[in-house]
Amino acid sequence: MSAYDVLMERGFIEQTTHEKEIKELLENEKVTFYIGFDPTADSLTVGHFLPVMAMAHMQRAGHRPIILIGGGTTMVGDPTGKSDMRKMMTKEQINSNAERFKEQLSKFIDFEDDKAIMVNNADWLLDLNYVDFLREIGVNFSVNRMLTAECYKSRMEKGLTFLEFNYMLMQSYDFLALNRKYNCSLQLGGNDQWSNILGGVELIRRKEQKPAFGMTFKLLTTSEGKKMGKTEKGAVWLDKAKTTPYEFYQYWRNVEDAKVQECLSLLTFLPMDEVRRLGALKDAEINKAKEVLAFEITKIVHGEEIAKQAMEAAKSLFTGGAKSGSIPTTEVMKDEFQGEGMDIISALIKAKLVPTRSEGRRMVQQGGVRVNDIKVDGIDRMITVEDFKEDGTLLIKKGKKGFHQFKI
Repeated sequence: MSAYDVLMERGFIEQTTHEKEIKELLENEKVTFYIGFDPTADSLTVGHFLPVMAMAHMQRAGHRPIILIGGGTTMVGDPTGKSDMRKMMTKEQINSNAERFKEQLSKFIDFEDDKAIMVNNADWLLDLNYVDFLREIGVNFSVNRMLTAECYKSRMEKGLTFLEFNYMLMQSYDFLALNRKYNCSLQLGGNDQWSNILGGVELIRRKEQKPAFGMTFKLLTTSEGKKMGKTEKGAVWLDKAKTTPYEFYQYWRNVEDAKVQECLSLLTFLPMDEVRRLGALKDAEINKAKEVLAFEITKIVHGEEIAKQAMEAAKSLFTGGAKSGSIPTTEVMKDEFQGEGMDIISALIKAKLVPTRSEGRRMVQQGGVRVNDIKVDGIDRMITVEDFKEDGTLLIKKGKKGFHQFKI
């Protein structure tokens, strides 16, 4: 199967600029392609993981990825999907984040023997002469047409800054720069990047008189159309210091039934026959498929050993027999629990299981809080040293999915 067939069968592809030509290109040639990542935080999220998996499939089929770190574009900010202007970041923040992205992406893509390259658009964007840029690049873009792009249209009511308006030109210029230097002929990205990708494809075809192509992937969404990868605590990160492997595993273990097959297809390397078999499971049996999904994704992101630990930790919460080393844990001082101890609401906040005391009070009153698997009957419950087990741990559970361990 060609890379195109693999991506199509697994459900990645949403739109293509020239479907027939792209299909033939990926069947008959080794293509250099790129995906851009703006380092707006110090870790990738599960939202980035889908294009990373697509990149891995492409590389396995013999094509060469360019990972473009947006050190320059991040200084402007992509207005796509944003209701307000993105917070301005310093060069130091952006550079620090870019280094973390490089480190994380190296786990998924093989860079040996020039099989993939990583570049930073700060290298060519930050030293541009503005007038020269306008004369060479800006002249190729119609403002009227740009304003019909979804990424700009959605911002017109609240206000779109001229700073952000330049983003499409900069991303298009990235594609041109990569085409000139590395003969990169294909840009990939999430479906929300369609307008920006079109800009680059048309710019190369106009300026270089050469073929250039674009392809977009579906975005990970819930059944209600909301972006996946959010929890009560915020984004689900690929950095285990920001989202523990246990929390990461649990996120996928608790994905809605209707999304299990899609996630297995897009976010694991399992053969499609197995994906379809697992996706067809019904009722209680679907939980087996969810366990496979959670294990496979955690294995890709954090390694097999850590994935096993996370799986065992999840099972320990129900059987009490497995290791619990991967459960989110906070080291606490014994003194905090001496004497009268700590009230249950303060403990919930300390464990970051609830954001406020009122939310904690509501959870307790609804019977949704347990300490060492014993239901908390009232908000006057105090946790003392005596509640800790012999190994110095105490487990607080909120609802069906929230767990945290204290260790003294």
